[in-house]
Amino acid sequence: MTTAAATALQRVRSLGTSTTRWHRVLPPAGVAAATAAVVSLLGAVDPNVPGHFPPCPWLFLTGTYCPGCGTLRAIHALAHGDVGTALARNPFAVVATGWLAVWFVVWSRRLWQGRQRTRMAPAWVLYTLFGAILGYWVLRNVPGWTWLSPA
Repeated sequence: MTTAAATALQRVRSLGTSTTRWHRVLPPAGVAAATAAVVSLLGAVDPNVPGHFPPCPWLFLTGTYCPGCGTLRAIHALAHGDVGTALARNPFAVVATGWLAVWFVVWSRRLWQGRQRTRMAPAWVLYTLFGAILGYWVLRNVPGWTWLSPA
């Protein structure tokens, strides 16, 4: 290995260890700022009013609900503190929002403490999540299961 390549490699390796805590928390701060902007927008602009947001392309093309249908309305309801309406619009999104909030805290804490990432999740968790999304997608389109539809 040449001296220049070794120096560059050493510089890249030192990036993860020589940064201050404040530099390590910049990514979570950016995610928090973007999330606050989106939630503020959805809290201010009512997605229940036609014309503010485009319709779901899946619903438009097929006439069936996708797993994400009702998510904008659910987040709007959560921004106003109305958990019941949010659960009526998209219960899966409400549960996912809670899980993402917990994951965000764990991620931010790990970066603040300078710990290395181990892995995203075990394979069985990812497969279970995928199966739950597919199951939710099917069940919300079953006739008679209107409690899962976002309407």
